[in-house]
Amino acid sequence: MRRSRKLSETSAERIAPMAVLPLFHRLQDRPVLVVGGAAAVAWKLELLLAAGAVPTLVAEDPVAEVAALIDRHDLRSCGFNASLARLSDFALVVADIDADAQAQKLFEAAVAQGVPINQIDRPALCTVQFGSIVNRSPVVVGISTDGAAPVLGQAIRQGVERLLPRNLGEWGARARALRGTVRASLPLPSLRRAWWSRFADAALSGIDLPSDAGDALPVFDRTPEHGRVTLVGAGPGDPDLLTVKAIRALQDADVVLFDALVSDEILELARREAQRMPVGKRGGRPSCRQEEINRLMVRFAGEGKHVVRLKAGDPAIFSRGGEEVRALRVAGIAVSIVPGITTASAAAASMGKTLTDRHFGRQLLYVSGHGRGDGPAEIDWHAVASERTTIALYMGRGRLASFSAEAMAHGACGSRPVSVGVSISRPEEAWVHSTLGKVATMVGELDPTQPCLILMGAVLQQDAEAALPPMRAIAEAV
Repeated sequence: MRRSRKLSETSAERIAPMAVLPLFHRLQDRPVLVVGGAAAVAWKLELLLAAGAVPTLVAEDPVAEVAALIDRHDLRSCGFNASLARLSDFALVVADIDADAQAQKLFEAAVAQGVPINQIDRPALCTVQFGSIVNRSPVVVGISTDGAAPVLGQAIRQGVERLLPRNLGEWGARARALRGTVRASLPLPSLRRAWWSRFADAALSGIDLPSDAGDALPVFDRTPEHGRVTLVGAGPGDPDLLTVKAIRALQDADVVLFDALVSDEILELARREAQRMPVGKRGGRPSCRQEEINRLMVRFAGEGKHVVRLKAGDPAIFSRGGEEVRALRVAGIAVSIVPGITTASAAAASMGKTLTDRHFGRQLLYVSGHGRGDGPAEIDWHAVASERTTIALYMGRGRLASFSAEAMAHGACGSRPVSVGVSISRPEEAWVHSTLGKVATMVGELDPTQPCLILMGAVLQQDAEAALPPMRAIAEAV
């Protein structure tokens, strides 16, 4: 008795209280009783059939969707009282009953005979519940909120769906087939754990399953002969704006070389064992030289590692990604690119606006405040001056005054709307809204240490109803 108490105390310390205990029922070829024929029953019935159960229905007037399942699968039926008499024959009861007294009677009978029961929208008359399901069979993920927030459960399911590769079920089936071979080939538990860890890394990376090689174990070596580099766009800072492909690359990385603007929350998504190295470049501050970044990528990839070059925003926009791709190709290193959300798109979304509009802006111009020559001749001032152009000026805070003056000298109107934002998509995001002729005197209100983006153009007036054409004209144009 003393030993049992100690085990209980240890468990209480290690496991927090749970509203429900998640279990997985094996229902292949087992009888299940389904009571009710309303539309809510159809989804539960499809789940039971997908799990291989053999349903018996109590349904006097089933809806068309349920009737179609009955006909398609040739399901048997019986009366309510007859089902109560043989309730212990069933592995599970699922019911959708309108009458309170009948629902209570079924619940009491199921409890008395030790049969798990689920009644739709009657949590007090259930001993088991259906959660949200992510199906990569034989990998199945169940999510429960104990009925407190079904919509939250669905949202979690959608998030998990995005993260898990579509071919994960194939990897799960291969794992089942390989268990005996792994045990026979790797007698030491430590070796087996290491091999299964590499197997799991490969499965979650989304790569194709290796072809069947008979009894030989597939090789999942984290240091193969040939390494590779993936340029990954980290977006403007909010980890929720990462693409699924970016997350998978991070979870497969051996080395992560990251920019100074990449947030800690995003870095935490990298594989736990991955080496993380800062290689940030910030204007006017100590920075890592581009040549050194190129050298590190080539060095680590040459050691057979998967290098993720994690870049703020999108690797294709003002990130010197082109220089990195060229350096890697010259060195014979395989390289791929995962795009990210560029800051201009995130800024427009933050303000509830769009970067282009049929009535305000029909072209979009990305401009860098820095370049190799940094001279005015490098910028298409004719496009900048056009009233139909939306300008997204990156790294331009220090040159905003000269940029504004040059734009107006080429014909841009001083009253053109301008918005300057810092730390876009992050909790500390802040904005100044002004005009081209005045914005240079107002930008000092923003934190000078935070990354900055400047948007210019008539699209910033999208919410000004007076500037819109009459609704009738818009409807006729559509």
